Amino acid sequence: MLPVECVVRGYITGSGWKDYQATGSVSGIALPAGLRESEQLPEPIFTPSTKAEIGHDEAIDFEQAAELVGDRALMERVRDVSIALYSAAAGHARENGVILADTKFELGLDGDELVLGDEVLTPDSSRYWPAEDYEIGRGQPSFDKQYVRDWASQSGWDKAPPAPSIPDDVVAGTRARYIEAYERITGEPFQRWLDRAAA
Repeated sequence: MLPVECVVRGYITGSGWKDYQATGSVSGIALPAGLRESEQLPEPIFTPSTKAEIGHDEAIDFEQAAELVGDRALMERVRDVSIALYSAAAGHARENGVILADTKFELGLDGDELVLGDEVLTPDSSRYWPAEDYEIGRGQPSFDKQYVRDWASQSGWDKAPPAPSIPDDVVAGTRARYIEAYERITGEPFQRWLDRAAA
């Protein structure tokens, strides 16, 4: 796999919103003035990050990503494929009442062929919002791991190991959100997937 996380954002939120508030740009990409939190961007943007061995991935710009990969043409290909994947998935999700605000892909090479690896479009790697509750100018209710992040930030944990145990109600709430996202996006009961996986 390539040594970068391939993040695509279609909406200004999360760490991208923080960067935009501070600098007017995200990962070196200048954005229009006056955007509000959770607003849809004029077009999806590619905002790569490092793959941290310890701690959090760090946002980098396209040039830094190309330097890490060692091949600018390959990185351009990675960017274009990542944006195309995001756009197709976001369109499908929106048809099913879900907004795909942003997502992360991992890509690598098999010979000269670009391959997609790791998890793809899960609530762990993507930020999903229910379209019916979407409102520009605030954070959105979500189907992703933000629910756990919110609990962690309110728990008093200082982010130093060891992490505290996650309460059962937070685990159950997270699971319910993941299942709802799956069922809305795929149009099938989650149990059907479980049955296929067990067969």
